[in-house]
Amino acid sequence: MFGRLTIEALPLYSAIAAGGAAVTVGGALLVAIVITWLKGWKYLWTEWLTSVDHKRIGIMYIVLALIMLLRGFVDAIMMRAQQAVALNSGGYLPPEHFDQIFSSHGTIMIFFMAMPFMTGLLNIAVPLQIGTRDVAFPFLNSLSLWLSAAGAGLVMVSLVIGKFSTAGWTGYPPYSGIAYSPGVGVDYWIWALLISGVGSTLSGINFLVTILKRRAPGMTLMRMPPFTWTAFCASLLMAFAFPALTVACLLLALDRLLGMHFFTNELGGNMMNYVNLFWIWGHPEVYILILPAFGVFSEVVATFCRKRLFGYESLVYATMAIGILSFTVWLHHFFTMGSSANVNAFFGVTTMIIAVPTGVKVFNWLLTMYRGRITFHPSMLWTVGFIVTFVIGGMTGVLLAMPPVDFLLHNTTFLVAHFHNMIIPGVLFGYLAGYMYWFPKAFGFKMNESWGKAAFWFWIVGFYLAFMPLYVLGLMGMPRRMEQYNDPSWQPWLVAASMGAVLILIGIACLVMQLVASIRDRKQAADLTGDPYDGATLEWATASPPPPYNFALLPEVRDREPLRDMKERGVSGAPAGTYQDIEIPMNSPVGVILGGLAFVLGFAVVWYIWWLAIVCGLAMWAVLIWRASDDHTDIILTAAEVEHMERARYRALEAARTAGRA
Repeated sequence: MFGRLTIEALPLYSAIAAGGAAVTVGGALLVAIVITWLKGWKYLWTEWLTSVDHKRIGIMYIVLALIMLLRGFVDAIMMRAQQAVALNSGGYLPPEHFDQIFSSHGTIMIFFMAMPFMTGLLNIAVPLQIGTRDVAFPFLNSLSLWLSAAGAGLVMVSLVIGKFSTAGWTGYPPYSGIAYSPGVGVDYWIWALLISGVGSTLSGINFLVTILKRRAPGMTLMRMPPFTWTAFCASLLMAFAFPALTVACLLLALDRLLGMHFFTNELGGNMMNYVNLFWIWGHPEVYILILPAFGVFSEVVATFCRKRLFGYESLVYATMAIGILSFTVWLHHFFTMGSSANVNAFFGVTTMIIAVPTGVKVFNWLLTMYRGRITFHPSMLWTVGFIVTFVIGGMTGVLLAMPPVDFLLHNTTFLVAHFHNMIIPGVLFGYLAGYMYWFPKAFGFKMNESWGKAAFWFWIVGFYLAFMPLYVLGLMGMPRRMEQYNDPSWQPWLVAASMGAVLILIGIACLVMQLVASIRDRKQAADLTGDPYDGATLEWATASPPPPYNFALLPEVRDREPLRDMKERGVSGAPAGTYQDIEIPMNSPVGVILGGLAFVLGFAVVWYIWWLAIVCGLAMWAVLIWRASDDHTDIILTAAEVEHMERARYRALEAARTAGRA
């Protein structure tokens, strides 16, 4: 009845594993107890979990991302600690547990931290920036969130019931095949990626349609803000790249479940087909994550330098060029796997070429800062730290683009350092900058700047201390993913790397303190204007937090910086003459229900509980039919209701201005 699920699935094989499971379960129970004590379940369900408001969905995405950041970082610091003490000894982690940790670390950070963080920022900012009232498909937006949460839930459950994959975050056959990984770990990995990947594909399609079809009157493509442009390119990549990952995971699942031979070394199978499919998704994925961060940096630099962004057109063209070229470089991830010299040369050249439009963007940002009146808001600090650090990572990437060099360094910690040198500054710094930049828009009060600056300095110093030694170790020949070693010359560098991880941990603690202090001081830091930075783009033209309809009247765009243009023309900050009825989508529990069913379906297939999988599959179809048959999915806000909300906002705004003048 319960398939292969038995009492032996509990993590009793290791005190550390049992402790991790206890912390996970205890944390979930603590949250549930606090919500119950506050009598918050009804509010949480009606106002948040069932919401289809893109702004609330964006906030929930970011909450998921921050939770998974904590979970993924625990893996990172455990790995660094293990390697720091593993000279001529077993360290404190058994080999199989160490393999689970590096597999879950990569999986969590890419799929369940970076992707939700990116999608959350897109949800909060893009519809507001293009002057629309909602995304094109609000229900699909909710479904995407809960499918991503279901995938993250499967990874978290693997800590408590069963084990996670030991085949790395890329899941290469034959390591991920049934012969080498007969347990449930790879199945957890496959179904977490399949479920969340469908959600990401739907998000990409949703934002593509939103940006193409729902822009405000007058907002041509070449008047869109830089962040919206990067969101558009990332969405395009999501729509075209994620299906490759879905196919690869499905075929791998068929190999494991039904004994097929898509990726075996016998009976017509070809392991390299998996590697090609994975990296056809995998390299565009790097730019799916990095391009929106580039958009954040563009917005932040222009805002805190009090200048128009230098070279807007070149930045747009560079963004599109990166998007196109990202599909031409995937083979550099396996230069060492036997392709011909001509093939390696082609992909080496394209890898070097893609550095050119990236360099164009760096010059755009530097020339925007040149002679600007720079304000060192925490978002600006993340931006400056990114520029310096990312350029170093880019240079090492060009070095690795040469196949002869890559043959020597590919399986060493040099590659680990390079990858993190691109992803941490190029993605996480960007998302943290966006999180601090748009926080007042989402919640109506500013973040504590002192704690934000402290977080930046611990992160940046910790990053250099954690990853620069890995470059050195790579040049010394240390292979990656080593659980123990016997070369004493490596240990000092590994100890330094572990100290860097400790500094990053302090940086994460500062982020937590920043949030706590900001909530504590929210009345003093309230922003009634909706425009705390004297912004130039449309998201700052609305209240903070914005009303459900975003804009009472859709703005008319005449300039690349529409809000600044409206301020100069004297048409911003005043009530409209007449209002109209506005149709907004109703909250719906369907997204939560489908996400929950997807989670149970994935769990059932992992453990071969086939009756439960069939029940969940049928239930999902039934819920979809129910949703498709429901003709009452919208409500009408009358013109009188809209006028009442808008006039209340302008009265508060005028009172704030009067208090400011006094």
